Amino acid sequence: MNAVPLSQRIAFAAMLVLIVASPFVLYPVFLMKVLCFALFAVAFNLLIGFVGLLSFGHAAYFGMGSYVSAHAAKVWGFTPELAILSGAVVAALLGAAFGWLAIRRSGIYFAMITLALAQMVYFVCVQAPFTGGEDGIQAVPRGHLFGVVDLSSDFALYWVVAAVFLAGFLFLYRVVHSPFGQVLKAIRENEARAVSLGYRVDDYKLIAFVLSAALAGVAGGTKAIVFQLATLTDVNWPMSGEAVLMTLVGGIGTIFGPPVGALVIITMQNELATILGAWVTVVQGGIFVACVLAFRRGIVGEIQAKLGKPL
Repeated sequence: MNAVPLSQRIAFAAMLVLIVASPFVLYPVFLMKVLCFALFAVAFNLLIGFVGLLSFGHAAYFGMGSYVSAHAAKVWGFTPELAILSGAVVAALLGAAFGWLAIRRSGIYFAMITLALAQMVYFVCVQAPFTGGEDGIQAVPRGHLFGVVDLSSDFALYWVVAAVFLAGFLFLYRVVHSPFGQVLKAIRENEARAVSLGYRVDDYKLIAFVLSAALAGVAGGTKAIVFQLATLTDVNWPMSGEAVLMTLVGGIGTIFGPPVGALVIITMQNELATILGAWVTVVQGGIFVACVLAFRRGIVGEIQAKLGKPL
């Protein structure tokens, strides 16, 4: 394995310092929301940034992870770590089924298939008894980590969420920089050449799809525990748009771009919501257009281009 570039070491150290110091300055629930969506964006970036697959249906895995984790914690009495793990497993299974269907197509056809499948999940969640319909699953208990650590305190729960995010982030970093990850990049750059070299491209795509779905499920499950709530918003198509926007703003195909994009978008939503109300979505649309037209590489992508160092 190649040595980690100095630029990435510095970036990771800075991120770690921010994660450790932030709860002493900022509201922990806001920070936990940022970390949950940062993990969601990181999971999405694995597909679009390193395989070149644009999924418009990641809300299905995020939302299903949220619902299953909430149900497991409230109805089955699971501890929070088992509840989140349950959400991740269901999201991975869903990703395996949907990925098997979707990877047979590419480009806009792949995107539309993932969107259609995700909407199918949304309508199932509207009707399924265990989801609570439009009311969702409310009053989800935070419980005790490993049956010992009480997570009713926002400050205590923050460190668990931070650990979950860092574990997911480092896992995907390792995946991307492994031989498996190099094959994924080869598929992104020239799929026909990867096939000619003897790689079973569809298998690699499916594995990446399942990994991405599983981590999206972890993000959704963690979010359900934090806010003690799972609703149709988690599984609706605008949630997929959130992942696209965060990744685009931060920098597609970069390691640290999705967390930066999540921080920017969640901060903007919280700060502007009281001023603009529903018009926040219009502002987000404007940012999306600006990114596409002016700086397509995103915030971290532009910094990476200026420094000439990987981030």
